[in-house]
Amino acid sequence: MSIIFSKYQGTGNDFILIDGFTNALDLADFDVQRVRAMCDRRFGIGADGLMILTKCADADFEMLYFNSDGSESTMCGNGGRCIVAFANRLGVIGNETRFRAIDGLHDATINADGIVNLSMIDVSTIEMRGNEVYILNTGSPHYVQMTSGLNAMDLVSEAQAIRYGDEFKAEGINVNYLELLDNQWHIRTYERGVEAETYSCGTGVTAAALAIAEHAGAGRHCSLITKGGLLTVNYQKTDKGYSKITLNGPATHVFDGEFLD
Repeated sequence: MSIIFSKYQGTGNDFILIDGFTNALDLADFDVQRVRAMCDRRFGIGADGLMILTKCADADFEMLYFNSDGSESTMCGNGGRCIVAFANRLGVIGNETRFRAIDGLHDATINADGIVNLSMIDVSTIEMRGNEVYILNTGSPHYVQMTSGLNAMDLVSEAQAIRYGDEFKAEGINVNYLELLDNQWHIRTYERGVEAETYSCGTGVTAAALAIAEHAGAGRHCSLITKGGLLTVNYQKTDKGYSKITLNGPATHVFDGEFLD
């Protein structure tokens, strides 16, 4: 079987993109084993996830997303920004779009400098545990914890104790750690479905920005440094939570290829 693909990355969060909009695809071909094989970093293309661009009745296109372990994922913020850049490069959309993802409709724009601004779902509930831990859903569920010694911590073991603990092991949760260093927030994220630390997580950065708003005061925007680069989140605090949330950052085409199996 031959699969034509493009590789994209958004602050180091990397994805395999497949055009099911202009090409006839059998989605049944993308089973768990094939997705895992394509995302494998030793024996495949290598990626944190795989996305298929498909037609949609009520939007410009639909985003179908799979984690690197082959499971169908909840919303992926960096993936959403990358598939917008991919659709633009294919000529499916211009510099503005509305598309459907698993958590609903999203609006996005592409600036002249290549920055993709993606609308995220409203957030009405943030569970606070003390003044250091925040649990919320920004399209995917996230556990956000303020910490110290971020760069030196054994993130995987710390995060897996939470992700596979009794409270979250059934559904899983993404685990984020934050530290304020030299007046700049830094973040590291362990993603379920990848089951490892990723260079960046868009829904995680969004969750972290709102946790920071709760922790330090609402504001209107927050920039965070991930292992793969800088992302900015804009938002509006309301009496019902947070709305008008956008995730903003680069989405870069890396290469095109053909996968044979």
